[in-house]
Amino acid sequence: MNVIEVNNLEKTYYVGDMEVNALRGVSFNILKSQFSAIMGPSGSGKSTLMHIIGCLDSPTKGEYHLNGENVANMQDDQLAKIRNKEIGFVFQKFHLLPRNTALENVMLPLKYASVGKTERSKKAMEALTQVGLADRVDHRPSELSGGQQQRVAIARALVNSPAILFADEPTGNLDSKTGEEVMNLLHELNDKGQTIVLITHEKEIADQTERTIFIRDGKIESDAIN
Repeated sequence: MNVIEVNNLEKTYYVGDMEVNALRGVSFNILKSQFSAIMGPSGSGKSTLMHIIGCLDSPTKGEYHLNGENVANMQDDQLAKIRNKEIGFVFQKFHLLPRNTALENVMLPLKYASVGKTERSKKAMEALTQVGLADRVDHRPSELSGGQQQRVAIARALVNSPAILFADEPTGNLDSKTGEEVMNLLHELNDKGQTIVLITHEKEIADQTERTIFIRDGKIESDAIN
């Protein structure tokens, strides 16, 4: 079953009078429970592609089906609902609220989804336990290591049971040992059935996934099983 179906996506920007073709007819599918990497040099279009398949932006042309639903032409408020329900994001810089505890940070997406406080706390605790941080729920980000902060960010991304988890350079701010621990956690989640798309510019990170989609100049240059 395909979680993501992308057909002939194009994205055009205008910088002053100059037309920038960030994506030029990109097509691919991602299967449920697949662990895939999207890789490419700076300016290749990989960030634009992630913004579109992450429902943060819309394509100029083309189709995008997420869990069978065509989201390419949705309005911003519709995309926001899809994001909160279907997509979890993990970023390089963690994006945790500094004054909130780990538990409070993980509860945030549930608050936006209008989940009751008791249920929010229960689900957030389950997510933190899943990433090995049951003993750190009351700690603020400044009291956690970089690897622990990224685990909190992963728990926050998982708390709504998303169809797909996007990890954008998730090891970029971590030393190699901690980065390896985060990759091991992503593999554990994938082994339990979580669909993951990893955005990276590092070949050694991409090689740890099942499949690498390489994008250059707005087009897919290669799509290979690792």
